[in-house]
Amino acid sequence: MTDKLVVFKGKGIRRTLHNNEWWFVVEDVVLALIDSKDPKQYIQRMKQRDPELGKGWVQIVHTLAIETPGGKQRMLCANTEGLFRIIQSIPSPKAEPFKRWLAKVGYERVQEIENPELATKRTKALYRAKGYSETWIEKRMRGIAVRAELTDEWQKRGVGDEPEYAILTSQISKAAFGLTPAEYKNLKGLARENLRDHMTDLELIFSMLGEAATTEIAKKKDAQGFGENKVAARKGGKIAGDAREKLETETGTGVVSTENYLTEPESRKRLKTKK
Repeated sequence: MTDKLVVFKGKGIRRTLHNNEWWFVVEDVVLALIDSKDPKQYIQRMKQRDPELGKGWVQIVHTLAIETPGGKQRMLCANTEGLFRIIQSIPSPKAEPFKRWLAKVGYERVQEIENPELATKRTKALYRAKGYSETWIEKRMRGIAVRAELTDEWQKRGVGDEPEYAILTSQISKAAFGLTPAEYKNLKGLARENLRDHMTDLELIFSMLGEAATTEIAKKKDAQGFGENKVAARKGGKIAGDAREKLETETGTGVVSTENYLTEPESRKRLKTKK
């Protein structure tokens, strides 16, 4: 499966490609259409208000693995048809524009099937719109490819989805940076945001190194199952950690940063750093 974040009216909607079709995180969609800060409670009340929706819930909503900074997490997702049914139960003036947006997303997916390069181009365009520099975007896109290669390798080698992906990712991060993804997010003052979307160039580079090294070690050692791949993850992360420490010694500057791009775009911060 391929995971992406799309944006509707400034709200991030996570989605995953399942059986060649986009499935969207239901909580994200509900949050984009209502004023409540507790989408889980709203969903429960919505199902109680609409008995027919409650009866058919298991038919239109599936639990799928969604990529998060801490690894894959199982979340409630619905495809375009399922979301249209859910939206019918949400009395919100935002619903009609969302329906049009969903139809557009569906059409774009058809285009991406015919021409996969469009998916990469759209992801880059999204990052540009958020204010990231071209050099950062190239590193981020490469990091996405490295991560996908690693998770594909884990899948081939008998590693389950969540929580095993999250544990292995934490092993790599702890060895590379001295922090788990959760600790890293706390350091940067992040909540639901994607950790890697708030990493500096060097943080992205060492993240890639840790995951690429883990992939190579798993292949060379023919690591099988969770236990052996956990060992590979620690070794891969340590390679990145050792390289990070050497760079820090030479430059006298730490790689791990509290910096995030919540209030100021990455490209603007980059210009300030150069001055």
